[in-house]
Amino acid sequence: MPVRTKLTFTGELGVDLDGLLEEPEQAPHGYVLMAHCFTCGKNIASASRIARSLVDKGYAVLRFDFTGLGGSDGDFSNTNFSSNVGDLVAAANYLRSEKKAPQLLIGHSLGGTAVLAAAHHIPEAQGIVTIGAPADPEHVAKQFLCDISVIEDEGEAEVDLAGRKFTIKKQFLEDIRESANPSHIRDLQKALLIFHSPKDETVSILEAEKIYKSAKHPKSFVSLDNADHLLTKRVDATYVADVIAGWVTRYLG
Repeated sequence: MPVRTKLTFTGELGVDLDGLLEEPEQAPHGYVLMAHCFTCGKNIASASRIARSLVDKGYAVLRFDFTGLGGSDGDFSNTNFSSNVGDLVAAANYLRSEKKAPQLLIGHSLGGTAVLAAAHHIPEAQGIVTIGAPADPEHVAKQFLCDISVIEDEGEAEVDLAGRKFTIKKQFLEDIRESANPSHIRDLQKALLIFHSPKDETVSILEAEKIYKSAKHPKSFVSLDNADHLLTKRVDATYVADVIAGWVTRYLG
């Protein structure tokens, strides 16, 4: 039976973040750090299914809620892309001190964009996996069902994201604009595996093309065919985990 441990660690903004570490009974092949999609949480079905499938294949997986989401403390409206990257680095530091630094980073949607940036601060990571990720964080602004000028003029606005209301502040827009630089993808110096569905209606598959063209080898692309953005079908999440488990053996040794 896998060992599941609930834990907390301090995030980028100094608040407690809620995490879950799942480990196989035997010594793991390696440690994996997973980042969920924008405004989601660590317990979203796709993240849970991918993590548990990887644990079944002998890997230990840490997933956590970013600041202000799920069980983590803090105010979501005070977060931004940079703080998400900082939360990932903090999670890696926790693993390094308590277990072993993550050798594989997995990110879904904007979480994928975040792991591409965080990878430069996690030297032990040998492989990076993105799932339905945009090439740069500024892409997420297209999901805001409001006039961006309202946020610019009034300093903040309530936006609708997947049927839920979130307050987005002007500092968030400024941060994603400043973070929109593909050079960090070119300079990864780590193996990269890109998953994307041509039917993704939230993040265009053209974003995967941008990531692939920006990155240097070794890099691989896998089409998710008819999968939706959130991988709501169990078979899609299982497929992703199966491919990752096979691909990563080449790089983790």
